[in-house]
Amino acid sequence: MDPRFIEILRPSVDGAAGVDITPDTDLRALGIDSMAAIELLFTLEDTFGISLPDTDLNDETFATAGSLWQAVSAQISPGQGSPGQVAA
Repeated sequence: MDPRFIEILRPSVDGAAGVDITPDTDLRALGIDSMAAIELLFTLEDTFGISLPDTDLNDETFATAGSLWQAVSAQISPGQGSPGQVAA
């Protein structure tokens, strides 16, 4: 997972202080509800210059940090270079 993704995710989850965010981290258990997921979605789309397709806007995508990163990274085109270098 890209370090910028983790930096964006950390303040969005309750109780993430002191918790290592890994691909298996359960976002619901850390406080990501439907409203927080929408806010997180907008931030991720703006930061990485992407738009998640409607098919990815579901509970499964937002279940874990890994599933969310998989959806985000799938939208980053190869021509954009490293996700950490994508213009906001």
